[in-house]
Amino acid sequence: MTANTASSNGKVPTIKDVAELAGVATSTVSRALSNPDRVNARTRARIEEVAAQLNYIPSTQARALSSGRTGTVALLVPDVTNPFYFDIIRGTQYQLKAAGYTQLLVDTEESADVEAEALQKLRRSCDGVVMVASRLSDEQLAAAAASQPLVTMNRGVPNVPTVIIDTPAAIGQALDHLVSLGHREVTYVGGPAGSWSNARRWTAFEQASEALGLTIHRVGPFPPKTTSGAAAADATLHSGATACIAYNDLLAIGMLQRFRERGVRVPEDVSIIGCDDIFGADFCNPPLTTMTAPVEQAGRVAISMLLGQLNPLYGTGNRKLAVMPTHLTVRGSTGPARVG
Repeated sequence: MTANTASSNGKVPTIKDVAELAGVATSTVSRALSNPDRVNARTRARIEEVAAQLNYIPSTQARALSSGRTGTVALLVPDVTNPFYFDIIRGTQYQLKAAGYTQLLVDTEESADVEAEALQKLRRSCDGVVMVASRLSDEQLAAAAASQPLVTMNRGVPNVPTVIIDTPAAIGQALDHLVSLGHREVTYVGGPAGSWSNARRWTAFEQASEALGLTIHRVGPFPPKTTSGAAAADATLHSGATACIAYNDLLAIGMLQRFRERGVRVPEDVSIIGCDDIFGADFCNPPLTTMTAPVEQAGRVAISMLLGQLNPLYGTGNRKLAVMPTHLTVRGSTGPARVG
């Protein structure tokens, strides 16, 4: 097997060809394809575009394929229809394509059983796995990581490489924002009972609320879908709080629809904050205040950590944790607390 596939003129493209066409040094190409967080995003994108145009495959990956690997990495997500996962899918796919791998996408249907079955079937057909928001137990994930290269996202397990989007930090920012608007009673609208991220967000909500002297409520759990929004909105209104923080944007958007049906004004009667800043969050009526994170970059980092396990030349094989920062994006769904 040759190191790379032939280009349209019959010549096998090299890293030097990519560097020359992209106008950068070969060392920059190497870093962009193996350790992307060390290269400027614009430069990295240009290099990836050139590599794809030339059908360039890194020689290290070609050697791996010739040694019996499949050249395929599986990405397991709980729900492919959830827009939050779109950027993760795009980030992982771009990073894998640049490294000469193919991505296999699996929808695990928010089910631990489906995850476990998929892992078993993929053990021989994929070189590694990235699992997003896994519902498996710590013991199951540790056992899976011991049997195949694996990285988790938004699911921390001791000694298993993971990428975490730090939404708990943004919870504190969200509560500070609400307090600045005069809110003193806030409800947390919970997501799935088995969600690791949901538990972390509730803990952060409790701790920050105590420090701010807030009266808090918790409603749920609710499936993280717009169809759950009606029940979540009704429960929030019943709590009597003037503001709420929803587990994710889909739930918050469903709540906005229900509030409108009931004649509840947002933000005049109740303020609402989502999480994830999915596509469309800024198109709501009113536009949704939410927590924003570099989701696509998180996907790229997860793949870099996985590639480091597959080949030491990538230089990230010992990295166990990457934390992606979040921040609050303020839009029209939050406003001053109602009086009386």
